[in-house]
Amino acid sequence: MQVQVLDALGLKGPQPVVQIALTTPSMNFGDILEVWGDCPTFERDVRIWCERLGKTLLSVAEDSGGKKIIQIQF
Repeated sequence: MQVQVLDALGLKGPQPVVQIALTTPSMNFGDILEVWGDCPTFERDVRIWCERLGKTLLSVAEDSGGKKIIQIQF
């Protein structure tokens, strides 16, 4: 199992999910992708993406600066 970090800070709209989708081919079963984002729709968009593709959303955390950290298991 490998943990990979994807920095999507500053990306708006669907762009964080597009970046996740581009990262997907390099992920193996059981790997974890930690995605950082600050778009207002970031969490909702990632939740929908996970549901549609059958990925497990492990956790959502937010720091004091408004950055959300989402972990997805593949």
